[in-house]
Amino acid sequence: MVAITVELRNVEGTQVAMGWAGSHTIVVDRPEGKAGGQGLGFNGAQLLALALGGCFCNDLRYAADEMGVSLGKIAISVILELEGKPIIAKSAVMKVACHGQDGRRAEQVVERAKAICMVANSLARGVAVSIERAA
Repeated sequence: MVAITVELRNVEGTQVAMGWAGSHTIVVDRPEGKAGGQGLGFNGAQLLALALGGCFCNDLRYAADEMGVSLGKIAISVILELEGKPIIAKSAVMKVACHGQDGRRAEQVVERAKAICMVANSLARGVAVSIERAA
């Protein structure tokens, strides 16, 4: 089994959090005016949608490399539907446009990416989540 760890900490003097993994960082916040949010970063729903779309972008590249295909244009839109109280993600629709360097649609690459996309497959199967108190 492989495990990854990300870290998040509040940013002194603000109500935002800074998250990092290795040398990469991201700002996490609420929309401006919501629970002290200043709109300085992504909220949780946006991060979930970005994780889904970003993982699929990477997996298109992995699949293309595996298949010996050179990709051109990639465009992905993720629509995450939220509802309830507490609010939860109920569904996600990912619209994918993927073309080879020759401009033709790369459907086989998209199909392979569907099969290997860690985030999409994890969400579809359900992910066990536990919240524990840190020392």
